[in-house]
Amino acid sequence: MDQVDRPDSEELTPDLTSDYKPASQPGRRTFLQRSSAGLAAALATGAAGTAWAAGAPAAAANSVKLSLIQDPKTEQKEETPDANLPPDNRIGYAIVGLGRLSLDQILPALSNCKYSRVAALVSGDRDKALKIAHQYGVRETDVHDYQSFERLADNPRVHVVYIVLPNGMHKEFTLRAAKIGKHVLCEKPMATSVADCQAMIDACSKNNRKLMIAYRSQYEPMDRMIAKMAKENKLGPLREFIAGNSQNQSDPSQWRLNKALAGGGALPDIGLYALNAARFLSGEEPYEVSAMLTQPAADPRFKEVEESVHFLMRFPSGFTATCMASYGCHESRFFRLQGTDGWAEMDPAFGYNGLRMRHGMLVEGKTANTEITIDPNNQFAREIDHMSLCVINDKIPHTPGEEGLQDQRIMDAIYESARTGRVVKISKPQGATRGPDPEEETF
Repeated sequence: MDQVDRPDSEELTPDLTSDYKPASQPGRRTFLQRSSAGLAAALATGAAGTAWAAGAPAAAANSVKLSLIQDPKTEQKEETPDANLPPDNRIGYAIVGLGRLSLDQILPALSNCKYSRVAALVSGDRDKALKIAHQYGVRETDVHDYQSFERLADNPRVHVVYIVLPNGMHKEFTLRAAKIGKHVLCEKPMATSVADCQAMIDACSKNNRKLMIAYRSQYEPMDRMIAKMAKENKLGPLREFIAGNSQNQSDPSQWRLNKALAGGGALPDIGLYALNAARFLSGEEPYEVSAMLTQPAADPRFKEVEESVHFLMRFPSGFTATCMASYGCHESRFFRLQGTDGWAEMDPAFGYNGLRMRHGMLVEGKTANTEITIDPNNQFAREIDHMSLCVINDKIPHTPGEEGLQDQRIMDAIYESARTGRVVKISKPQGATRGPDPEEETF
């Protein structure tokens, strides 16, 4: 599989090249607007509840927990899954783009969600969309093409639009969704330029809609476990992060190799995982970066975008992150976070499943390496349900638009460094880039 959070290139032919035309329709509804004092101010002051505020308590009221049959002092505690909301009370999602990621991951994950459900589909290939609708119980009247996207405004069953389209289309559909009063969950990378990222943030703020970027790994339990170890200083002061993410791309005509649609090659697609992990796990922001790209002239796949990227980020504490990503190597995904007192790593990392975590430190005077295992979980379900709870409880998502904007600023600096051969300085973000930590749900 393509271990990248993007739609299948099959979606391009019917959906994005034959019948797709940019829309400029005005919104059909007028919404109360509120001025934004920025993410940092919102985090400091909190927010009022919404009409769904009773949703999560209603689920908790139906919770059923069974008594333990094993000693929790010596055995891992068996946990009954947390309660679900009744299906009709869940947050409804319109899935925009029916490529590989939507079909293989997102739609199956919605079947595992506690607070979320699929309510509509948007695709340029109606025959395919109807087949998918029949599989997931979506009414035929709730299947739209890109030109009729604005009809979602009249569907009270749809609360969130999940944008699963090529990167270069994220801005347009985010603006269209916000204008018709829908919250937005957008795949990463957020867009292809800093200006587009900011426009997406501004549009959702103006229309009082939530914007979350789908940084799946920040909701994955092992990644969160390592972040907690670092935050609690279990590894000592952090010194170094090393990461690689590679896969061998094939078809030269696919949209990921089209600069206008993708924004770049390996960096925004798979290099972003390493970049974001360094920031998330360390809790720091880089102040400078140096980078180099490889773009083989004789390889038809890379006429427009880079094959590989290597970059080094430096952070105020002295921590460094050395990262690489390649479209020309066999699949390999790993990272290691190193501190003075220990290290933690994932290999494989970044994938949808099959992840492995190890950490090493001194235990009773001996070097000890430990592998952590957890029950399989659906990362997409955790991510989607977090967005739903943010809508229900009127909270800022853990990975809002500001998180995607900061990554885009850093990627721009990486490309500038590779182009000029110089170290490029990165200014501090103007405010917080993340919202509160996600809820620790038991699935």
